[in-house]
Amino acid sequence: MVHMDIDTAIRRRNGARREQKLDKLLLKPEEAAALLSIGRSKVYELMSDGRLASVRIDASRRVPFSALVEFVEQLQGQRVEAPTK
Repeated sequence: MVHMDIDTAIRRRNGARREQKLDKLLLKPEEAAALLSIGRSKVYELMSDGRLASVRIDASRRVPFSALVEFVEQLQGQRVEAPTK
């Protein structure tokens, strides 16, 4: 299984070329979408349906990184190792 860090996934999705390492606990819906290889609107749909956990900070919605791992585990029906940094 190929693992990539958050920044790599976002750079690949957005076509950016700068090198910067990100270690985030909470992700913007756009960042979560990039890591899951789905669209931003699908992430909002998953959050709305309660299938993808999220938290609210004032008017902002964020997805815990651990929620992404749990979501993929549910899809696979087995444990997935979180990428090591």
